[in-house]
Amino acid sequence: MTELVHYEVGGGVATITLDSPQNRNALSRQLVGELFERLDQAAGDERARMVVLRSAGRVFCSGADLSEAATGSMEEGARAIVDLQRRLLAHPLPVVTRLAGPVRAGGLGIVAASDIVVCSEEVTFAFTESRLALAPAVISLTVLPRLTSRAAYDTFLSGRTFDAAEAAAMGLVTRTVPDAHLDEAVREACAGLAKAHPQGLRETKALLARPLLANLEANAEDMVALSARLFGSDEAREAMLAFLSRKS
Repeated sequence: MTELVHYEVGGGVATITLDSPQNRNALSRQLVGELFERLDQAAGDERARMVVLRSAGRVFCSGADLSEAATGSMEEGARAIVDLQRRLLAHPLPVVTRLAGPVRAGGLGIVAASDIVVCSEEVTFAFTESRLALAPAVISLTVLPRLTSRAAYDTFLSGRTFDAAEAAAMGLVTRTVPDAHLDEAVREACAGLAKAHPQGLRETKALLARPLLANLEANAEDMVALSARLFGSDEAREAMLAFLSRKS
């Protein structure tokens, strides 16, 4: 089985790379399972002071793997995405996410659960769930605390595509830079974190994540149930199969 998530460490930075180009880094069972393993690996790696999460190609994440969701129960998948957000929030190391290309739907849960998000000005975003007879249920656990109410209504309901400047203005990403300066900006973010004491980083991150984790734990079961119900509906299955048919 081809590895979909890679791990390397150097200079105090554990780099985790999503590399599933055949489905645009969709959140398949394999990719999510390997991402859990790599995050756990970084947590136990004495050489690592921080995590950089990135994609190998231009697409960061296209959301749920609809080929899996259209043919089976989504409750397990929904719980996995909740756990992924929980692991990012509760990870002992700060997580810097590097965005060089499009992020859609479930991928925005990773973005919202990250500590610092450095984004190319060319990146686009969309909460596409409403167009597939779904709702951004489980990712709302981390996304909604980041956004203004007006931004959430606008982007969740319409499913429209929005750009990096809007994402920064609504609080979804930390900073945007020209594409040519993306790697430099990520290095600068990591250099800033490296100046902090490891205990200071760990305890300050835990302090900041506390309300997000409390919200996640309080509402996770309701959102998993909502997600499973919608993904299992005839309307959503029809919309997902039509979408997959258009792609093929």
